[in-house]
Amino acid sequence: MIAISDLCKTYATGFEALKHIDLEIERGEIFALLGPNGAGKTTLISIICGIVKATAGRILVDGKDIQQEYRAVRAMIGLVPQELTTDAFETVWDTATFSRGLFGKPPSPPHIEKTLRSLALWDKKDAKIMTLSGGMKRRVLIAKALAHEPRVLFLDEPTAGVDVELRKGMWEVVRGLRKSGVTIILTTHYIDEAEEMADRVGVINHGELVLVEDKKRLMKKLGQKQMTLHLPEPLSEVPAPLAEFGLSLADDGLSLVYTYDTQRERTGITTLLSALGNAGIRFSDLDTSQSSLEEIFVNLVKSPT
Repeated sequence: MIAISDLCKTYATGFEALKHIDLEIERGEIFALLGPNGAGKTTLISIICGIVKATAGRILVDGKDIQQEYRAVRAMIGLVPQELTTDAFETVWDTATFSRGLFGKPPSPPHIEKTLRSLALWDKKDAKIMTLSGGMKRRVLIAKALAHEPRVLFLDEPTAGVDVELRKGMWEVVRGLRKSGVTIILTTHYIDEAEEMADRVGVINHGELVLVEDKKRLMKKLGQKQMTLHLPEPLSEVPAPLAEFGLSLADDGLSLVYTYDTQRERTGITTLLSALGNAGIRFSDLDTSQSSLEEIFVNLVKSPT
């Protein structure tokens, strides 16, 4: 649905916001773009949406060049920006209806009603935006972006400042849009959202695309597993013969945690269990857990020391 090739953006100050970005986003997928503040996420979205002009490179949306066929491209795209930019004196209904008209779409009260209901805004349809809470204003931005029935939806930090219950409601809407064939690109600081929602994950840092990977494959490839050994009797410290395994001891001394890489040829578990026996340490139970996407992300963007 979106094909980006050799995209660069250098501002007048000389700051390189984007450096040779190559990326393809599939039709009907949810693609999560992760990165720290200033990494280039918003710049990339703004260029695709026609708000910022690229220094170099080419972008196609459904086969259409964003510069040569910009009207057709913009009509396909809905954008939910980070900033709350709404006409404070308009009603919720009027602003959504007006947004639809901006893209040359004929009036469709049923579609506007469906959109407002899906975002829990129907009872506020006649309220002026200036009277709404921050979370509701953000939902109005989403309603505006959906008013013209876009085929590509950009969500730039869409749930910032929105409470947990409303966040869950919004993601139900996103799931429904994906089922209808809409391609969704989101940036978020709530990495748990990306972990739950995304099909693929891209990590951008210092204007460079560090990694693009299927979410499940990424977690399998880069994730580490932890094995926790529950002890019947507390230890005061990790015995010296076990130092080579990098074990961590819980504060209460009743569990040892061993971290290992699932991609290595040998995990070291067999050797560890043998060493525990030799050291006279028994355990009553054990369990394993996988690294979260957040832990993987932090490791990817961590500055080299």
